[in-house]
Amino acid sequence: MYPFLRFATVTLSERRKPRIGLFDTHVLPMRCLPNDLDGFLEMNNGRILTLFDLGRFAVAIRTGLWDVLRREGWGLVVAGSSVRYRARITGLQGFALRTRLVGWDARFVYIEQAMWRGATCCNHALLRTGVTEKGRLVPTDRVAAAMRHEGASPELPGWARAWAEADARRPWPPMQDTPPSP
Repeated sequence: MYPFLRFATVTLSERRKPRIGLFDTHVLPMRCLPNDLDGFLEMNNGRILTLFDLGRFAVAIRTGLWDVLRREGWGLVVAGSSVRYRARITGLQGFALRTRLVGWDARFVYIEQAMWRGATCCNHALLRTGVTEKGRLVPTDRVAAAMRHEGASPELPGWARAWAEADARRPWPPMQDTPPSP
């Protein structure tokens, strides 16, 4: 179930905080609640992705993107992700959800997110996201202009660019009824 109470809490509290720069790292302190746990009493991997949503909403609010989305009637979408899980987060443990924009290309915005417990990075994700209008992607240069951002995107880090290039070669739609080749 989507954490609507957490969503409301995050959106209300983030609105009261000062703006951050487009490329600043946003830090959202959180705690692993009992309903975040799986059968092994650690945070469920699906819940991790859901909490990443909250981090992106917080960044949208603090950078001013949220106001642009509302004004333009735009939405947000995740178009791809790659996640590494490295350390468990167990019940009632606190952690910091860090989110930052790494750059964009003509169609997509790339966002890096991670959950840290002290000096330990528990998981890390790279997400390809987009802004939508009537079910279609809004070109990123139009989004940047609406946010009054001048200049091009910073160059994507090599690892992010390599992931995007590899994912672009992935067949779509995937083969459904064809047996794998030997």
